Amino acid sequence: MPGHQILIIEDNPDIAGLLTLDLQDEGYAVHHEATAITGLTAARATTPEVILLDLGLPDLDGRHVLIRLRKFSAVPVIVLTARGSVEEKVELLTLGADDYLVKPYALAELLARIQVQLRHHRDTVIQLGALELNPLARQALYQGRDLRLTSKEFEILSALADTAGRVIRREELLARVWKHELPEHSNAIDVHIANLRKKLQEAGATGLLRTVRGYGYSLQPQAHNGIKGPVN
Repeated sequence: MPGHQILIIEDNPDIAGLLTLDLQDEGYAVHHEATAITGLTAARATTPEVILLDLGLPDLDGRHVLIRLRKFSAVPVIVLTARGSVEEKVELLTLGADDYLVKPYALAELLARIQVQLRHHRDTVIQLGALELNPLARQALYQGRDLRLTSKEFEILSALADTAGRVIRREELLARVWKHELPEHSNAIDVHIANLRKKLQEAGATGLLRTVRGYGYSLQPQAHNGIKGPVN
């Protein structure tokens, strides 16, 4: 049975081939892409648990891959780079890398760093009764059923889960999810909330998401076990 999913984004076929074999020997399920664009597409289409990212890609610098990736995924990224300056490392971490290794590196060290990332992110799954949120996979389940949320719907639900039982103000939700990119009077949040509520109700989570008119929204803890709560 395949192990943890690793996505390699590396344009050198010799390096990628050897790394793939080494990781497969350790029990990992490995997917390889040779360009930034196909790598980003694979990160969206599959659910890798760790990404190994080379910076010197033919179509897009690895820095820009990190920037784009962090717009839709929290998957751990270990950068494999020949650039070892302190300034380079600080920039990579600032852009969203979780770790880095300077080439050439020892396989044993890479395996150890992969395990660190897997352990760290394994503990980030949020469980609220029948509701389960996996930030790494950007996936929400209710009673084991995939809610198939959009990126914004998942971010809204995650923010509400962080404050379960408490009403989160509309302005706070806008700031957390849209980073002040939308005006406070925008109806985008209303559309996403309506779609999110519909998906929750279709999965049987009636009453889980509550709207407090003129103020904000909340997840109701009493609804986690199937007890219905008020829905506006």
